[in-house]
Amino acid sequence: MISAVALLAIFGLLHTAFAGEADVLDLTDSDFSIRVAETETTLVMFYAPWCGHCKKLKPEYAKAAELLRGEDPPIALAKVDCTEGGKDTCSKFSVSGYPTLKIFKNGEVSQEYNGPREASGIAKYMKSIVGPASKDLLTLDAFEAFMKVQETSVVGFFQKESDLKSVFLKYADSQRERLRFGHSSAKEVLDKQGETDAIYLFRAKQLANKFENDFVKFSGKTKDELTAFVKDNFHGLCGVRTRETASDFRNPLVVVYYAVDYVKNPKGTNYWRNRVLKVAKEFVGRVSFAVSAKDDFQHELNEYGYDYVGDKPLALARDSKNQKFVMKDEFSVENLQAFATALEEGSLEPYVKSEPVPESNDAPVKIAVGKNFDDVVINNGVDTLVEFYAPWCGHCKKLTPIYEELATKLKDEDVSVVKMDATANDVPPTFDVRGFPTLYWLSKDDKSNPKRYEGGREIDDFMKYIAKHATNELKGWDRKGNVKKVEL
Repeated sequence: MISAVALLAIFGLLHTAFAGEADVLDLTDSDFSIRVAETETTLVMFYAPWCGHCKKLKPEYAKAAELLRGEDPPIALAKVDCTEGGKDTCSKFSVSGYPTLKIFKNGEVSQEYNGPREASGIAKYMKSIVGPASKDLLTLDAFEAFMKVQETSVVGFFQKESDLKSVFLKYADSQRERLRFGHSSAKEVLDKQGETDAIYLFRAKQLANKFENDFVKFSGKTKDELTAFVKDNFHGLCGVRTRETASDFRNPLVVVYYAVDYVKNPKGTNYWRNRVLKVAKEFVGRVSFAVSAKDDFQHELNEYGYDYVGDKPLALARDSKNQKFVMKDEFSVENLQAFATALEEGSLEPYVKSEPVPESNDAPVKIAVGKNFDDVVINNGVDTLVEFYAPWCGHCKKLTPIYEELATKLKDEDVSVVKMDATANDVPPTFDVRGFPTLYWLSKDDKSNPKRYEGGREIDDFMKYIAKHATNELKGWDRKGNVKKVEL
């Protein structure tokens, strides 16, 4: 017989598993038009049950619906199965891929949804498009309720119309999808704040600490100045870096990874963050600091050679050149201080993800890995063509025999033909590799200025390019890529 405690535990697990699901409208062809028109603003996810991206999004979508429950004005989240009961609806709205998300206003398509794909980001984005960009706080109760939300906010206090209020509202309108805004002209609010024409940035309550103020006052006058002010102060001494906000943080940057969770464990989260803050206050304006949830950034941890993070935090960093560094010592305030100091001084050894250095590198196409890249490409004393590839890339596989033939033709020339698996090795920051294959040409006398190869990918295309750009004319080809005649 199952005990009452066991039943409660099972119920708790089921509640967690299905939290938010009831808040998502499950629509079909028969009721779509009617239900979508019932709420002024509705976000609809068109999906297929077999779609991996849809499966990944569904729990975040359900959680977002839960977060939006009770919003005023209301915001609905709905889903339509394009493989079953919603085939005609999906066809009507030209759904060709999954998941597709569209925003409906009063039953009609308003816009494509291009916002975040995680719960808090979805909820924040949807709230930003409903109503005015800044919430008008008409009473003291409304102001106090607005301030209780665990979200950093920009708030204006204005007794009357002014140039500063105009700047505030224009800025709010331009940033409504990213930031939370409120403003008030209520006498009781202005009296409590002690301001009649001012803008403040109030940091989220859960981020309060003894190393910095909970709020910062704007002292400028223009929209550009307000933009810079918010950018400089939004995250404070040590921001909570999420997938949504990762691009806000600039190098040099120290990120401390651990179980960051302000919902389930705010006390434990701040226990470690306060130790990071103690160090961060010594590096203001020189080194940035952040904390990140280790489970949300496993892909970054993998880039530094870590499969997991234990009970104690892990500190990783990048410098202004985007080189990577690992704090190998156990996390402590003292060790973090020393790590950040060494990062600033440039005395740390960069971490380089690398395959093993080949025991032999005598084949026509030379193999570069992270650890030997400088030797094989930069310091080899000859002109170099380097290909950055991915093992699974079809275009790369097609290029392989051509590339090998090219290297064979040039084996007696002062030109090196090199390839590097960019998925298994760190690509130096000098090279911008966003797709595969990506090729660069490096002149032997100017290796600091590589040129992206944009030419054709047949053997003759490569030969003509190299013959033209080689530092010294090739022995077997003229500058136009024609084979030189051998005198008898």
